[in-house]
Order: sequence, then structure tokens, then C-alpha cells
Amino acid sequence: MMYQPELETMPREALRRLQSERLVETVQRVYERVPFYRRLFDHHGVKPEDIRSVDDVVKLPFTRKKDFREQYPFGMLAVDRTEVVRIHGSSGTKGKPTIVGYTRRDIENWSECVARAIVTAGGRPGDVFHVIYGYGLFTGGLGFHYGAERLGMTVVPVSGGNTPRQVTLIEDLRPRGIAGTPSYVLNIAETMRQMGKDPAASGVEYGIFGAEPWSEEMRRTLEQAFGLKAMDVYGLSEVMGPGVAIECIEAQEGLHVAEDHFLVEVIDPATRNPLPLGATGELVFTSLTKEALPVIRYRTGDVASLIPEPCRCGRTHVRMSRIKGRIDDMLIIRGVNVFPSEMEAVVLNIEELAPHYQVVVDRVGTLDTITLLAEVTEAFAGAIGDFHPEHEAVLRLTHRVAEALKHTLGVTTEVRLCRPGELPRSEGKAVRIIDKRQLYPSR
Repeated sequence: MMYQPELETMPREALRRLQSERLVETVQRVYERVPFYRRLFDHHGVKPEDIRSVDDVVKLPFTRKKDFREQYPFGMLAVDRTEVVRIHGSSGTKGKPTIVGYTRRDIENWSECVARAIVTAGGRPGDVFHVIYGYGLFTGGLGFHYGAERLGMTVVPVSGGNTPRQVTLIEDLRPRGIAGTPSYVLNIAETMRQMGKDPAASGVEYGIFGAEPWSEEMRRTLEQAFGLKAMDVYGLSEVMGPGVAIECIEAQEGLHVAEDHFLVEVIDPATRNPLPLGATGELVFTSLTKEALPVIRYRTGDVASLIPEPCRCGRTHVRMSRIKGRIDDMLIIRGVNVFPSEMEAVVLNIEELAPHYQVVVDRVGTLDTITLLAEVTEAFAGAIGDFHPEHEAVLRLTHRVAEALKHTLGVTTEVRLCRPGELPRSEGKAVRIIDKRQLYPSR
């Protein structure tokens, strides 16, 4: 099933023509209406007439997150502020929030993208759809809410937190689909088991998970817990919100980018040069239909690759791989690049470990250290009785986990196993990395 088959199966040449027309219009509009972009283009010697097709996008300068903060709050708008009907943005935990405005047409286009994404993931009109993403400035909750309503679903706008209530609503309303962060949905499954309930008996058939990196091993854990199909979704507030790209339920082999609304590239983050299709690098997006706040070659900081081959579901838009990590989340430990997703894959492949972990990075003298804190399962803890770090079975498991990490990461990792329930639980995005080097930079 497709929401807009005429667009989702558009021949590549026709799609490129549509993208080129929309790119030319977008570049002309931002140059005329956004002083920031006019200055940026002039600084790089680029004029709107230089852009005639998607092939010319490489001539354009990049936009970065810091540009949003420097133009805060309304300096990036391409319309009068009175035409903005809604504001979204980041949480602002690292300074000023990144403010993004939407016109009425932007909201309609966004809802259309999300409705298309939900259908791609297996949703259909009439489904009960349980939205666990947070509502507010964060785009997740309201983004999925409006898209689901546009599709004709029955939306349960529960948002995050209050896990017992989540369990009650899932059990009583029996949603066919859910959307939320994978770490918190796992927390809900754990709570259900503690209440003597079976998550797999809840009737949920598909889940749309995102807003944090998660691995294939996490996918298998989610699917086994609820008996559902777990789909990855991609979006970011600066570009639009959720719905930029999503996996299809037929293949689950890469995320279909809504190319009629967005032009996607992959660049080398060091040289900023475009990379060929299939190469791994930093994702860059240019919006093609946004009115209030168009973005030109926005550097996302997300690491992925593009998959040009047609998908067996029949959709023709390019796919992107699942996010490997973020440029700014990549840990450099004694000269080795380490992504948290690689550590997660190790944790979830060891059956004695629960899917709850944290990574602590520190510095002793001039040497960086990395420690994995991982909970053991209830079954493992129960089998050995008295759980303590020096127990023979705990020592053996600790050694096995450390060896697996060394083989995968190429760097020695200290491992500390924890009792079930010892690590903090997330009701939104999980806090996986604690980098103490940032707290004590001179240590």
C-alpha cells in the first residue's frame, strides 16, 4: 500500500526534473527574502542564476546549526513573521534553541510527508496509533499527530512518561501502531513484564522508532518483545521534523527519502566534498518545498550512506542507510573512532545482558579510558543467586564482553556489569554517553 503512489513511484528522470524546478525556485526565494542567505551566497560568489538543476547544488554554500543560533529567533525566515502559524525547535540544552517556523502550507506538506511515512511503515486509515514522542517544541509528537490524523487514524496523543499509564492505554485501546524512541519503548516492555503482562499480547503490529541512534540488534529486541515490525524513521527539526525518510515494511532495507520535498547528499565531513553513492559520510539536506524556513545544504552531523538501487517495495526515491552515528557523538579513544551504536550491537548480541547500558569516557593522565556499564538479565542474576563483581560467573561474562568489544571496536574497554534495574531508565531519549573529558578537559 502507498499513500501517494504517483509520487512515490515517479521515474527517476521525472523526479530529477521536479527537484530541479523546486531547487531553482527555493534558491531564488532565499536569496531575495533571507538576508543571511544573500550575504552567504555573495560571500561565496554564487548567484541564483548559477543554479539551473540539481547538478548545480554543489555550487551552493552549506548551512550549519550555529547559523540558526546566530540568526535566533527569526533571522532565517523567508516570510513575514505573521505568516508563521507554528514554531518548533531544539531543546536548547547547548545554548540558544534552534527555532524553526512553519506556514500553514508547511504544516500541510509536513502532515502529508508523515502520512506517507506511516503508510510506508505499515499503517493505514482507521488504525489506533499510539504516539509516545514528546509534544511541544520537539517535532516528534505533533509531527506524528498531524500526519496520523491526515491519514485518518485514531490518534492517542499520550506523549512520553507515566509508564504505567502507557501500559494501561496500550492494553485497553490495543493500538495497531506505536511511535516513540526505541529506548523508552523497551522501558515500557520491561514495565509490562514486571506487571505480569506480555507485551507481545498487546496487539501492536508495527512500531516507528527514531530520535536516537539504534542498532539492528535493538530492532530484533523490540520485535521480539512486542511481536511487531520495527521501522526506523528519520527527521530533524531544522529540515522539517519526522517524515524526511522512513523504512518500508516490505523490505526494511534503508529509509526512503521524500525526494519530492528534499534533496539529499553525502559529503566527506573533513573536506566537505561530495561523496559517491554508496559511500559513508555526513548527510546534507536541502529543502525544496518549505515556505517559512527553507534550508540550503544543511549539514546534519549524521553519518550514513545513500542507496540508489530500486527497492523491492516499488518506490523509486533514493534510500539512505540507517544512521551509524553523529559526527559530534563519535568518540575518539586513543586514536580510534568509536560509535555508540557499535557498542550497542555487542551488548544486544550477548544473551546474558539486558538492553540497558551506559558508556563512560574519562581521562587518566593523558590516556583516554572507556567503560561500559551494562545490566545483566533477570535470568542470569537469578541463576547465580548472590550477584557481586567477584562471582566466578560474573567474571567470566565480564571477560567475554570485554573481548567482544575489543574485537568490534579495536580498543580496550573496561566492563562493569550491573544488577537488573541498577541503571537509570529513559522516558524519552536515552542518555547513553557520559563523557567526563568535557567536564575536566585539563585532567
